Amino acid sequence: MALRELPRRVGPTLANDARLIARPLGTTQYRNASSQTRTTPEVFEDLERSSLASPGPSEDIVKSFDPVGRSRQRQGKLPPSRYQFRPPKYYRGPLHPHQPPPQSSPESRLFVPGPFSLPRLEQHYHNTIAPDLLTLAYSHLPPGFVPPPKAPRLRTWDDSSPYHKNRPARGPRGGDVLRLLKRPTNFHNITKLEKVTIHTMVKGAMEDSAHLHVAGMVVQAITSIRATSCKAKESVAGFGLRGGKYTSVKAEIVGESMYHFLSRLVDVVLPRIKDWKGAKGSSGDSSGNISFGLTPEAVGLFPEVEVNYDMSVAPRSRIKQTC
Repeated sequence: MALRELPRRVGPTLANDARLIARPLGTTQYRNASSQTRTTPEVFEDLERSSLASPGPSEDIVKSFDPVGRSRQRQGKLPPSRYQFRPPKYYRGPLHPHQPPPQSSPESRLFVPGPFSLPRLEQHYHNTIAPDLLTLAYSHLPPGFVPPPKAPRLRTWDDSSPYHKNRPARGPRGGDVLRLLKRPTNFHNITKLEKVTIHTMVKGAMEDSAHLHVAGMVVQAITSIRATSCKAKESVAGFGLRGGKYTSVKAEIVGESMYHFLSRLVDVVLPRIKDWKGAKGSSGDSSGNISFGLTPEAVGLFPEVEVNYDMSVAPRSRIKQTC
């Protein structure tokens, strides 16, 4: 059976090979639609010499091209600070001719590169907390709603007396404290964390400055920022304070470091504090600031402080036990 089928299969393959060989031979006999014949290699050479090849620069231009000499000629005409912009150190108002660049520009003195990573707490704020706050602060106003007029914050004089002339406006009745101006909440001004300040008062620093150095190292360990010392403004005899003496340290955290510090505080430190009652809602100033304190034992629960505490205290206790 195989010998019988062999001629039947070989025949079509040979015919196809013969067709492929005959095609290039037959195409040479065809002519183009135009009256001219196909282009020859001589015609291609003429085209390259005439139209396809662009004329080169003249010899005068080639001899006059000297970039190094041109740069040397410019050195005496342009000032050295032509391309070295340095932003002003202090902001001198919107009408000053020298304005600092925006903080997002690398030329700004306040430029901070990043963010290179997104902490989980910041992700939770953008994905969950911010939409919920925007929903809670939403106030629906139907089409055509006209808000009622608000009374002015300051009371003007009624000019019933000649002494009222050119007098400044008065505050509200019952005191001089003005009510807070509340802007309508939208996706541009949602409440968010801007800065965290850690401040500690060291009572023993009045007698020995070593206590202040230890507190500064602890604050630097839990915040990753170098702490700054603060002086007492006034003298208080009851607390033993003297004005002008360094009595406390503080550190301000912003950006990514702020979220990392808060995540450690909320996830590690606060759950380990026994009988933690939370921060009081009345501790704020009604302007978005809230403050609460931690005991020295609670500060020792931070991982950075706890590791150093075990390294310094544990060997001493072992030595006492062995002795």
